[in-house]
Amino acid sequence: MKLLNPKIFVIAAIVILIGILVAIFISTSTSDTFDEGSTQEIQNQVEPITIDLESVEILQVTDRAAIIEIQFKLDNPNSRSVIAQQLKYSLYGSSGSEEYKISSGGIGKRPEGMVDGSNYFTLLSNNSIILKDKITIEFPGNSPELMSILESSNPSWRVEGDVFFNLSSMTSGQENEVHFESTK
Repeated sequence: MKLLNPKIFVIAAIVILIGILVAIFISTSTSDTFDEGSTQEIQNQVEPITIDLESVEILQVTDRAAIIEIQFKLDNPNSRSVIAQQLKYSLYGSSGSEEYKISSGGIGKRPEGMVDGSNYFTLLSNNSIILKDKITIEFPGNSPELMSILESSNPSWRVEGDVFFNLSSMTSGQENEVHFESTK
């Protein structure tokens, strides 16, 4: 009795694998070719998140230091979750006609490189989140204009900045940036 050549089994296995790969390639390439109004394009569009200045609260004022807490409200109008990577801002204050820059800061961190810690905020679909930051100003007594704003009973606040965000995965979609300006 003559045994079958083992080369035939190897060749048959290779032909079957190539056939499976070709079938997968053909099925994925035809499902990805949509017309202009495709659902794939609509899903990848990201509406910009909205940012409002929720509050600015002066917690403590002395000649040596002033502590201010600032709160931002971020709204996600998308039907998918969004990751807010970083919020950068500049805070301006006034108690009269002139406006002064109080501080600049940031909340969160944009990823740099392949390995980086996660310091971002997830906004669920059609939801909002409050982000807080504390600002410490050293020796505000050296500036009479700054002290008049900090000791005023009703100062005006203006904040402007940028928020960097993308869809719910760091790898899905491009990074988006929104510039905002808000007053309180």
